[in-house]
Amino acid sequence: MNPILLVAESGSDLTPELARAHGVTIVPMHVAFGGQTRDDGSFPTSEMFAHYAKTRELPRTSGCTPHDFEVAFDRLQAEHPGRPILHLAYSSCTTCSMHSAILAAEGRTGIVCVDTKHVSAGQAAVVLAMARYLKENPETTVEEAAAMARTISDRTRMSFIPGDLDYLRAGGRVSNAAYLGAKILSLHPLIEIQDGKLISTKKYRGNKAKVVRQVARECLDLLERSEPVYFVYGEGLDEAIRRDVEHIAKELGFDAFLWVKTGCVIAAHSGPGAFGVVGSAR
Repeated sequence: MNPILLVAESGSDLTPELARAHGVTIVPMHVAFGGQTRDDGSFPTSEMFAHYAKTRELPRTSGCTPHDFEVAFDRLQAEHPGRPILHLAYSSCTTCSMHSAILAAEGRTGIVCVDTKHVSAGQAAVVLAMARYLKENPETTVEEAAAMARTISDRTRMSFIPGDLDYLRAGGRVSNAAYLGAKILSLHPLIEIQDGKLISTKKYRGNKAKVVRQVARECLDLLERSEPVYFVYGEGLDEAIRRDVEHIAKELGFDAFLWVKTGCVIAAHSGPGAFGVVGSAR
């Protein structure tokens, strides 16, 4: 067993079961709506979507605070004295979480923070790849692990299509003109994670099922077959569409894939029914 302890934010969308299985400590990010601020992961996305549908109040998300990380670091250092901690952070371009972790680590030894430059399942892919690497390489130091994490992050690709442009419009991420044009023409923007930023790179036209199949095929074709692939999905994505995606993956030679459901942080920006693909570049 490698002594390095892994830490990530709840925005990685790792389930509690996966986090426990791979020894990852999850620090909560936060979501505010209906006059309350709550921990991401403490309630279902359906509650957030229902509130928005009723009030048109867009949920607001925020990163982990220094106190959130202090609580996690205190517990880990008390339970595992002397063991190094590697924080694989949610993209620092999108949230204050990594800075909060750095502040919480001041005055402590053995804590290293790495910006994964990814969100949601992209961050999860980096975290799980590192967990496997550390298990297979028990002598790796935390500095060597940090360097490997950066290499894995650089090779990881994430692309997704939002489930509902209302969320992007309400959050000020698309203009009213662009929103109306997309609605009228049935356009679906593809969002790619580039150097930690969410960038709209192209648009697809058609119904959701057709677009998801096209995005799945195009994105998978760029990924390494021998590495795990992750499919991101928002609540409400039709089961038949998911089966089509799995069929495409198998047809293209992917044997290992995992569905990752969007948590409240990314779902607050992508809405219900989102779909994405994550994997290692060829």
